[in-house]
Amino acid sequence: ATVMSATGQWNVTINSPMGAQQGTLDIAVDGGTLTGTMVGPQGTLALEEGKVDGASLSWAANVTSPMPIKLEFSAEVNGDEISGTVKLGAFGNASFSGSRA
Repeated sequence: ATVMSATGQWNVTINSPMGAQQGTLDIAVDGGTLTGTMVGPQGTLALEEGKVDGASLSWAANVTSPMPIKLEFSAEVNGDEISGTVKLGAFGNASFSGSRA
């Protein structure tokens, strides 16, 4: 996997304790920095603290409603597939996966 392969749009499903949540990730990679947005049931969230280390990606997003939760993502890109885990604040961990839009 190449570093640039993460740039683009991804359709993802987060398997959260509240059920599967569909979302769209819009990722831009510049060297070791990842920026972008995630659009989902909570609206549009900015990706923060984004880092790239080889094929490994990490970023955070702050949900404000229905309650404030910091989502912490760690992911790997393999070609046109993305998968990883997301830490849901006090609600534990969830898996997520998706594919290039």
